[in-house]
Amino acid sequence: MPITPEDTVRWIRRIAVVLHENREYLTQLDSPIGDGDHGINMDRGFKAVIDKLPTVANMDIGSILKTVGTTLVSTVGGASGPLYGTAFLRASMATSGKHELYEADVVHMLEAALEGVKARGKAQPGEKTMVDALTPALAAMKEAEQQNAGLARLLRRGSDAAEAGMKATIPLLATKGRASYLGERSVGHQDPGATSSWLMLKALADTCA
Repeated sequence: MPITPEDTVRWIRRIAVVLHENREYLTQLDSPIGDGDHGINMDRGFKAVIDKLPTVANMDIGSILKTVGTTLVSTVGGASGPLYGTAFLRASMATSGKHELYEADVVHMLEAALEGVKARGKAQPGEKTMVDALTPALAAMKEAEQQNAGLARLLRRGSDAAEAGMKATIPLLATKGRASYLGERSVGHQDPGATSSWLMLKALADTCA
């Protein structure tokens, strides 16, 4: 079964719920290595997105994701707004005009989102950012697609790989963003951006399970 516009809206609603539930957790992760506001900012951003959802009824998937991206850019503070906004805007371009997403479409969507994040944040894997969750997720999804694993399994493998990538940020030395100012003191902390990225991909896998 492909992902439909209705599934996409359910995914966005689920993200909003999950980020609200994890607001304090994300803020706790961000406090030692960032501004201590990641959870607050992401929760606020997706509350604004939810307010916009009535306007996307009957739209294609690309248009829905574009609305998410533009809303995040205008409402989320810090680096997260531009980065997540860019991710959703690039994803919207990859899914423009589509009312159904199959395995290859989802891979293309995540690939576009990741490239947007890397370009916007000038980040590469291993620098303790959301890229460290999204990169293995994309690799796992590509492998699942090649194995004809099916959409639900592809999404779950992507989510699981993002979780592993998120945990792998703990021993990393941050070399990008606010956390990089801490030098060696950034080691031993899980990256909040990688964590929120995993939460979003898990929300997608749960929605389509």
